[in-house]
Amino acid sequence: MKHDSTDDISLTIAASTFAALGSEQRLSVLRCLVRAGHDGLSIGELGQRTGVTGSTLTHHMKILAQAGLVVQQKQGRSIICAAVAYDEIRNLSNFLLKECCADSADANEDQNNG
Repeated sequence: MKHDSTDDISLTIAASTFAALGSEQRLSVLRCLVRAGHDGLSIGELGQRTGVTGSTLTHHMKILAQAGLVVQQKQGRSIICAAVAYDEIRNLSNFLLKECCADSADANEDQNNG
C-alpha cells in the first residue's frame, strides 16, 4: 500500500490509502497522532485521547501502519505510536485537488491563455 513517489500516486494506491482512513475511529487516531507531532504518543495516551482502546486500537493501528501512515516503536516498556507519512497525506490531498475544475470551461480557457 505504501509507495515511493511523492509526485503522483496511482488510483489504486490512493484508493487503498483512503480505505485505511475510511473509519471514523482510524481517522480520529491519525488526527490525534498528527497533532502530537513527530514524538508521537504512547499507546495508552493515544487510547485515552481518542477513546479507542485495547484490541480495537491495536486493529486500527495495524491498518494505518499497513497503509504506511503510522509507525509503532517500543521504547522501554512503552509502545510509542507516531504519524510518519506527512508527505503521503499531502499527496492524497494533491491527488484530489490536482485536477480540480480540469473539465470546466473556465479552467480550459485559463490554460489556453496562460
